[in-house]
Amino acid sequence: MSGFTHEDLARIQAQSLKMQSFIRKQTFSPEMEKTLRRFSSWEVAELILKINQSTFRGRLASEPELPGGEVEEEGRQRWFTLTEINEMRRKMKVNRRSLMPPRPKDKRAIRVAISNFKGGAGKSTVALHMAHAAALDGYRVLLIDFDPQATLTHSMGLHDVSEDLTVWGIIARDLIRETDRMNAAPRAAESGTALPQRRLPASIRDLGLDALRVPDFIRTTAWPTIDMIPSCANAAFVEFASAQYRHLNPDWSFFAAVARYLEALSPDAYDLVIFDCPPAIGYQSMNAVFAADVLYIPSGPGYWEYDSTTSFIGQLAEALSDLADGFEGSFPAGKVGLPKAFLDIRFLMTRFEPGNDLHRAMFEAFRKVFGDRLAENPIEMTRAVEQSGRFLSSVYEIDYRSMTRETWRRARASFDRGYEEFKDCFLKAWDQLEEEQ
Repeated sequence: MSGFTHEDLARIQAQSLKMQSFIRKQTFSPEMEKTLRRFSSWEVAELILKINQSTFRGRLASEPELPGGEVEEEGRQRWFTLTEINEMRRKMKVNRRSLMPPRPKDKRAIRVAISNFKGGAGKSTVALHMAHAAALDGYRVLLIDFDPQATLTHSMGLHDVSEDLTVWGIIARDLIRETDRMNAAPRAAESGTALPQRRLPASIRDLGLDALRVPDFIRTTAWPTIDMIPSCANAAFVEFASAQYRHLNPDWSFFAAVARYLEALSPDAYDLVIFDCPPAIGYQSMNAVFAADVLYIPSGPGYWEYDSTTSFIGQLAEALSDLADGFEGSFPAGKVGLPKAFLDIRFLMTRFEPGNDLHRAMFEAFRKVFGDRLAENPIEMTRAVEQSGRFLSSVYEIDYRSMTRETWRRARASFDRGYEEFKDCFLKAWDQLEEEQ
């Protein structure tokens, strides 16, 4: 019998990996490590700290304890690292106003899931840009890539990721720990009976995942205030594995694995946690939406994308309803309960072209349906956005000198407006978040 088998696919992947190495060299530094550029004094003053340029230059001149940045050869402008920018943010006040971003005390990080099962809706692009904008705004961000396509992971410059240290590892680790907890549960006071003992095979026990600590899953990135739990193609089997795991322990609340993992983080470790979800409703995406405080749903401007988004909402509602009914009364004590309730749900139109009549009409249709749940500022499709996608970078990472400043500013302005609404959304959700969470 002729045809293509798994062996042919493996050979094709090997060829692709060789090209992937070449592309990395073209995209990142010669060492295949992504580095974060410096930011000019103009960017730092006007776009990041949002103060007058002359005020900024005056403060640098009068306060020698502030970072001085560096001046490039044959240049006049100073350029600063993000670490230096954050040091200035902590030390400077303008008109007695702190430059630190607002954050409620004694509350954990707010969690936002970027989700829609339509491929190409812009989930990874939105997650990447919102994370970078938040970092430039002074927030500490944890990115979690739930998508085995690993677009966000690669965009953050992470490669050679072990599947043990992805969301799959977190889920498998949770299965072991939750099963052990259930097996160790005391006998019920009234009946004198105990939960049936659940036995896990050695193939799972011997992985050693239950011994991993919470920080073991977290990787640093080129951005000093952005950490990440990455993904990789090998983690794609999580959907099959999770189905097997549920069979081994039907009482295991598989959808709460990531939520339980995040509860083990120090409440002040991060300010914002952003989930990039896969284009499907499955074990990984259900973990993401269950752990999230806010659901952010991006959608392109076409009718079929609107149709897919409508289907996504319905199927997600049905899945969450099934969880609430299926685990009623047996859900383990924790900080997140059933039925799942979000503090906010928002829709965001992506790849929007202001001059396109169809796009404008679809935006109005979205507004009529979703009302104030729709972000007022869609993400525009510009040449700079297209270029950033090709090079696995955000607009914030691109040096504006690589194109006309106006082209770069237009792209950045679109994401800046999108981020301001995103920020307003998570700040309001933060106010609603219970302190004991």
